[in-house]
Amino acid sequence: MKTTKRENKSGTVRYLHLAHNEWDPAKGRAVPKVLFTFGREDQLDRDAVRRLVASLSKLLEPGDALAATAASDLEFVSSVPFGGTYVLDHLWHRLKIDQIVGRVGQPKRGRRRDMTATERVLFALVANRALAPSSKLAAADWITHDAHIDRLAEIGEQPCYRAMDWLHEVTDDLEKQVFDEVANLLNLEVDLLFFDTTSTYFELEEPDAPIARDDTGRRLDADAGDDEAQQAGFRAYGKSKDSRDDLPQIVIGMAVTRDGIPVRCWCWPGNASDSKLIRQVKDDMRDWTLSKIVWVTDRGFSSEANRRYLRQGDHAYIIGEKLRSGSPEVKAALSRQGRYTEIAENMRVKEVRISDTDRFVICHNPEAAERDKHMRTQLVAQLEELIEETDKLSDFKRGELRGKIADKPGLNRYLRTTPAGKLRIDTTRIKTEENLDGKYLLRCSDPHLSAEDIALGYKQLLEVERGWRDMKQIIDLRPVYHRLEERIRAHVILCWLALLLIRIIETQTGTTWPQARRELQRLHAGTFTGPNGTFQQVTGLTKPQRDLLAKLGIPHPKQVLDLQPTPR
Repeated sequence: MKTTKRENKSGTVRYLHLAHNEWDPAKGRAVPKVLFTFGREDQLDRDAVRRLVASLSKLLEPGDALAATAASDLEFVSSVPFGGTYVLDHLWHRLKIDQIVGRVGQPKRGRRRDMTATERVLFALVANRALAPSSKLAAADWITHDAHIDRLAEIGEQPCYRAMDWLHEVTDDLEKQVFDEVANLLNLEVDLLFFDTTSTYFELEEPDAPIARDDTGRRLDADAGDDEAQQAGFRAYGKSKDSRDDLPQIVIGMAVTRDGIPVRCWCWPGNASDSKLIRQVKDDMRDWTLSKIVWVTDRGFSSEANRRYLRQGDHAYIIGEKLRSGSPEVKAALSRQGRYTEIAENMRVKEVRISDTDRFVICHNPEAAERDKHMRTQLVAQLEELIEETDKLSDFKRGELRGKIADKPGLNRYLRTTPAGKLRIDTTRIKTEENLDGKYLLRCSDPHLSAEDIALGYKQLLEVERGWRDMKQIIDLRPVYHRLEERIRAHVILCWLALLLIRIIETQTGTTWPQARRELQRLHAGTFTGPNGTFQQVTGLTKPQRDLLAKLGIPHPKQVLDLQPTPR
């Protein structure tokens, strides 16, 4: 490009020309030869120039065309996924969690602490659980090298641990304030609260040493001096929901709304019994100024003491009953005659009145009944094959076979032993089981809910189970890379916050988090450097990415994120 200047009444005017240097033998030097004139610089048609460059580049090979049009002094340094953290950070601020972190845990007197750094670290750890779950050491490396976290370029392992220790101290206040913001944002109807527990195990050789704990499973101070306090280790042996009774574990509880939004979570020592936990949960939710709540739980919480406790105040419950418990109420409910009412394609209900305080609803699933019948037929056929011609065996051999069958509950259910020690099929038990095919029994204390609402409300308890499944398979609740009880509890809270954010994304977009995450993580932020400095630029948005941002009400990211000029 060649530039010439001319002076006129308005001042100096610059003209642009496309020139080519040619050797002039007479002058003994290169002389520019003007090939094309673009006109005045201040009136340059830049779109026309771009079209000209694009047309000329078509004459070159693709690689040569790219090299010819790119700035030769600009270097592409790195690229990291950007979309996932961008969306999660917007929801984090929309829920005002950044402000909540700045409020809770502040001293009542004196100078307030600046929580900006802690808030950024906590968000980064939550984003790590949602996008690339790993240990805190690996998370620090992920934050530094493999993710774009706004206002957090790099981090070490120790700040992560300090942030977790602070989170453990303020958990109760933080959960309450986060729920208030979620309720306002989503206009939640918290009329039904679903509660369930799970467990997560630790691959340890020995459980934690027993220490004094209060009724909620919290560790007591050494100088508390309560001789009647229960003694228990945090990671202790118990009934594992993962079929790992051979390993120490902890028990985790979670309450969710009918939309699957996790409201709060709890942690207890691994030997905690499910039957008592629901009472503590109800007490903990007492100060949350919720309207009337119907607690929905499964059969593990159906004791009489729990039912009486849940009825206190303006609360009610829907609880699953054990069909094979043999209790008089269950027998009476199953023996009552009456017609079923169709409420769905695969659901029929029948209400039975046998108590002044409780209502019983029998639910029948025809498809499940066919599956139960098919499974029983297979089990009975297998049992008949096992005990065929056992009358010819000695008493010792028959006893040995009887012991083997006893270890298989499915087969043992249909086996009976005669007074003479002979093995037979229990036809009476088969008829009893036929009456239970595809059925489950619900108990409800709310006099205003219809039988249909009771059945459908209990069916939504699957939302808690889906939460546990996502906790363990997407957020990777375990393995837990921590030894201290406070860190383990903080780790569970981080997982709960991650589940909260991804549930909001799923609710508002109508897609699953793995699908949304896969699409969002294709949006990258590239870092470029040149003589004038370093800048970050975001790749162009695809249509699926634009659709996700539109459904979430999140603005498109700026094309250039950060610009750092070279110091002069």
